[in-house]
This record gives sequence, structure tokens and C-alpha cells, in this order.
Amino acid sequence: MQYFFDRLSYQNKYNLLLFLKSVVQLDTSILKFKLHKISAVKFSMLIKRIFCFCILFLCFMDASGNSLELTLEEYVKEPFGHVLFLRHALAPGFDANGKPEKFNIDDCSTQRNLNGTGRKQAIQIGENFVKNGLRFRKIYSSQWCRCLETAELLKLGEVIPESSLNSGFKGIFNKEKSLSTLRNILEALNNENEPILMVTHYGTISAMTGINVDSGGAVAYDVNTKISIKISLK
Repeated sequence: MQYFFDRLSYQNKYNLLLFLKSVVQLDTSILKFKLHKISAVKFSMLIKRIFCFCILFLCFMDASGNSLELTLEEYVKEPFGHVLFLRHALAPGFDANGKPEKFNIDDCSTQRNLNGTGRKQAIQIGENFVKNGLRFRKIYSSQWCRCLETAELLKLGEVIPESSLNSGFKGIFNKEKSLSTLRNILEALNNENEPILMVTHYGTISAMTGINVDSGGAVAYDVNTKISIKISLK
């Protein structure tokens, strides 16, 4: 099954996701109304088909629960969506040593920051973007130091701090309010052709896309379809 999935074209992968999304979003009230008119045989066939597609979808899931992953080369060849979310590079430790009252958004010493490995990781990601000819219309970043430093080390252009990309660490920032603002920003991008880059945190990416990524991980997001695809930057 994995071999079959690997042989699928980019467009077929995308079409499959759209189909599965439409299946999941079926109006159950309409479905029930129509089902009583269907013969027992047709009903059985319908159930079998839905079951097969569900199994197919589960086979496409990777170990972390993400539904699809594209290489950076595939993403550049056929750009997907309107925004690329990038989690900041490796930054070990704890913000304010786990004490929210000591956290200061303007003081990097109260935050966990990129270490040497994280800085090299950010530089490498930027070089990979440039090598593959990937360009972004705008680059936004969380106001947290590790995100701003990651964005700067990419060396892809001006970095615009954006508070809606901030982490919801210990309630310092209102997560729901930030996500609501971020959704409004994204909705304004549905007519844009060139993607934008948003450097942010694990929690923000997970909440917006439903996909979990490690430090330096990326997820492409389509504003119109609400479909997200993990992008491998290795």
C-alpha cells in the first residue's frame, strides 16, 4: 500500500484529500433521508465503499498521525496553499524557567532560545529554500525571540513580527483570541498567488492545521479548502 501511495502523482494525492474531506463533511441528515430510498444491496455497496476509502485513508497516515507529506522539491514544483507554517528551529529549555510571571516578550533572557544546533538548522532551512528557488511574498514571525531569530537566519527578506503567531505559554497570551485574529489574516490571503511564510510555534501550527511537527518542521495550508500538508525540509 505504501508503494502505491508513493507512486501517486502530486495532483492525485491532492484530489484524494479533497475527496476524503468531502466524505467526512457529508450532511448526515441529508444522507439519512436518502438512504431509506436505497435498496439493501445498494446500501451495502455504499457502506463497503465508504469503509474501503476509510481504510485507504488510514493507510496513508504516517506514524505521527499526519495524512500526507510532500518533499520540498514537490512543494516548489507545484506550490500548495496560501501559507507555509514553519516551527522555529531547535530551542531547548523552558521559558522563564517555567515561571510565567517572569516572562517578558521583550527580554530574550526570559525565553528559551535557539542553541548552536538550532541556529545551524535555521540557516540550513533558508539555504534549502534558496537552492530550490522558493520565494515568499511576505515573511511573518511570532514576537518570541526564538521565532524571530529563526526567521532572520533564513535570510529570505524582511521579517514582520505578528502577535497572532505568539505562543499561548501559560496563558500569557490569549490563545483563542490570537487564533481568531490569525484566521482573519489567513482569510484575506485566499486571492493571493504567492505563498507567505509564517514562523511560529508547535501549538499554533497544531491548532491551525491539525498536524504536529518537530522543531524546524513545516506545514503548507490552503485557506479555501482548509487542507494542510506536511512538507519535508530534509
